[in-house]
Amino acid sequence: MRRSITTRLVWMFALAAITTFSLIGAALYCVLERELTRHQDDDLNITLQNMRYSIERTGDTERWARVQAKMDTLTPSDGRVRFWVLSDDPRFQYGKGLDQFEQFSQEPGGRGSIGLALHGQTFRTLSQHIAPLGERPTVQLIVGVDAAPFAHTLRTFLSALAFVSLSAMLLVMLLGYWIARVGLHPLQQLSREAQTLRPKTLSQRLQVAQLPVELSDLAGAFNGALGRLEEAYRQLEAFNADVAHELRTPLANLIGGTQVALSRQRTAPEFQEVLASNLEDLERLRSIVNDMLFLARADRGEVATGLVLTPLAAEVRKTIEFFEFVLDETGTQVEIDGDVLADAPLETSLFRRAMSNLLQNAIEHSPAGARLAVTLREAADGIWISVSNPGRPIAEANLQHLFDRFFRVDAARNDPAQRHGEHHGHGLGLAIVKAVASMHGGMVSAASIDGINTIGFSVSRASMAGTAGDSVGLG
Repeated sequence: MRRSITTRLVWMFALAAITTFSLIGAALYCVLERELTRHQDDDLNITLQNMRYSIERTGDTERWARVQAKMDTLTPSDGRVRFWVLSDDPRFQYGKGLDQFEQFSQEPGGRGSIGLALHGQTFRTLSQHIAPLGERPTVQLIVGVDAAPFAHTLRTFLSALAFVSLSAMLLVMLLGYWIARVGLHPLQQLSREAQTLRPKTLSQRLQVAQLPVELSDLAGAFNGALGRLEEAYRQLEAFNADVAHELRTPLANLIGGTQVALSRQRTAPEFQEVLASNLEDLERLRSIVNDMLFLARADRGEVATGLVLTPLAAEVRKTIEFFEFVLDETGTQVEIDGDVLADAPLETSLFRRAMSNLLQNAIEHSPAGARLAVTLREAADGIWISVSNPGRPIAEANLQHLFDRFFRVDAARNDPAQRHGEHHGHGLGLAIVKAVASMHGGMVSAASIDGINTIGFSVSRASMAGTAGDSVGLG
């Protein structure tokens, strides 16, 4: 069963209160007990010295009678204070209940206690031996004070202390409950405000200005999460719209071409032409679906497996050779710059796919006869592969979105007049580059400086990037 913060705070206040009062009570009890004991010992010592002075000057039985009378006078009627004189000579003994001693303990210094069996009393005592004089032999003078009143005082104090402590604990619990309710009121208000948030009001934010410092940090973090959620929601809406747009065009072509073909009698060659056109659109649809499935698997955190230490420069050359026909057709040249000779852990099919997308992007957005540069360099965060091409400058605001799905900078970059060769992409090429880089533990980068656009990605040099997860193929 879950308890509220208020309940927890109340019990924490109660625990703190009972602990504090217990420690204070224990300290006060020890102080009181020590002071009562000291007062008892002081009274016993004064009474003992007074009687010792009289006994030391008594050496015969006649004067001993006067000493006994003095002790009788000093003994109160309630028997709270008593005197005993122990001696080998019965004539010089004194004290009621000498035969009732149940226990007689003595500590160093003469302090001790005596228990009387008949009355069930216990006396705190102080004793001293007095040297012989005349007829009187050596005697032991014992002065005792009833310990019951002191014990009763301690018990009364302990009971009062327990009652006060429990009452104080209950008071602290009530005050703690009130303090917790008042203190948590901003949190309850924040909770009610958060409950009003709806998917259609993601732009709404929690009010931070009036909150305490501790809650303002929480509300700020929550607002930050709302901002990221809003941005993701917008991207998802845009992504869904882009997917619908990309799928709608080939589907419309398929439907339109088929309807025209069925509108009248056609010859076999004419139907073959329609089927060939439909096949191109179907291939485009399949490419979009495969790319989307690939990106969806990458979003789930899958990493490249089956990594093999591969010469990076050799893989780049193989990919460039694959574009040899397109390069000859457009008169484009590609140069490899860099001295990275070390092997890198790669899943070659994924690496070639990312490299092909970079080269295709650079060729499509470069003028005829352009010179492309593929740069390989080692850095602290991995090995970077970048492709640079001359072309229309890309605004700084657009650079961070180049790797978003279905993102296109502007219409001019896709204008056939600005490109050489037919454009077969559908806005997922650079998104796939980013996914491949992430699967290899790397990152992506983009820059546009002085008419040269450079787009690249990195792969980690550590072989741990592909030790877990399923292999992600080209689809």
